[in-house]
Amino acid sequence: MRFAKLSEDYFMRARFRIKSAELAYSEKSYPDVVRHSQECVELSLKAALRAVGVEYPKEHDMSRILRAVKDRFPEWFRIEAEKLGDISRDLADKRAPSLYGIESSGKAPSDIFDKGDAEKALSDAKYVLNAVGKLLLELKVISED
Repeated sequence: MRFAKLSEDYFMRARFRIKSAELAYSEKSYPDVVRHSQECVELSLKAALRAVGVEYPKEHDMSRILRAVKDRFPEWFRIEAEKLGDISRDLADKRAPSLYGIESSGKAPSDIFDKGDAEKALSDAKYVLNAVGKLLLELKVISED
């Protein structure tokens, strides 16, 4: 099934983004933590959507589509959909500022994002990654190896 292969690949890359976010955190590059965490969430949720055969829109925030198709997921994941969507929307909103800052205000990314922002982004990304990992294991898209 081609969706399973895509789902597995997206999830693998999401796990790599968490490692990148953790490295950025260790280097105190807090805007990069936010950016990599956002990418982790986006890839994780796209993996979940692919796993249940959903063609998602080509955008960064998966909250709308996740909520629209939540009935395709197991009950426990449906319950999580609201929180996962909120995390997706929050980090998608921070995507551009974490890379470019707010140019019209002359604010660099490091002026906008601090350690607390980085810790929340990383924690949220790990939450999404873990939920999607559990889903993909249950759907037999990935194995525990």
